[in-house]
Amino acid sequence: MKDQPSPIRETDDEARKLARVLLRSARYAAIAVLDPESGFPFASRVLLATDIDGTPVILVSRLSAHTKALASDPRASLLTGEPGKGDPLAYARLTTQCLAEPVESGSAIHERIRTRFLDRHAKAKLYIDFPDFLFFRLKPEQASLNGGFGRAYLLAGRDLVIQSAANEEVAAKADETVQDLIARHPDIAETLATRLKAPESGSWRICGIDPAGFDMISGDFLLRYEFETLAVDSDHICSNISKIAYSIP
Repeated sequence: MKDQPSPIRETDDEARKLARVLLRSARYAAIAVLDPESGFPFASRVLLATDIDGTPVILVSRLSAHTKALASDPRASLLTGEPGKGDPLAYARLTTQCLAEPVESGSAIHERIRTRFLDRHAKAKLYIDFPDFLFFRLKPEQASLNGGFGRAYLLAGRDLVIQSAANEEVAAKADETVQDLIARHPDIAETLATRLKAPESGSWRICGIDPAGFDMISGDFLLRYEFETLAVDSDHICSNISKIAYSIP
């Protein structure tokens, strides 16, 4: 018998970008963990955000089955990517295999993640500080991208993480950077929404920045835009966003 051709394509920059957008534009995800008693996979749904380096973040109750499973075995998989009309298998999706790292309450990382999480999930303010809730950073180890029929790729964990020396500086100045941008360009969010052909919704706002791009939100819609190259500092991010909004297409 002749060897069958591999269904896996060579991973290129276009596939890496699609994978990053599928992960970073997800407001929620399906999570699969290993049940500590039976050993069977256990699937659930979690709200999703990202840390400054693009690492996915979840907020969970210590009483939930998936939290108990992660405490026993940190291995988990996330499924992101939403179907639209027609065949759901024709739409891109990403399975990311991760190692879960609990975030210590009260730490600098916790405060950063808390702020970024609430920027996406404002209603979580009702319970985010309950003592039985905690954050996990889900460190990507590897990922499988299905970009639609005949478009399958394997990615390394580093393909999904923002490897920039500017991460910490950008995180420290994130709110100040966004407010300064809005002060100089009060219409920038709506202009970006129009330029990027965002879904028609209520008012849009910038809900996150990092050296690789920015996030915008309006109701249940979340839009992720990736820069062509990593920004070197907050000023560079402002410059990139302004050019996207106001340059001649």
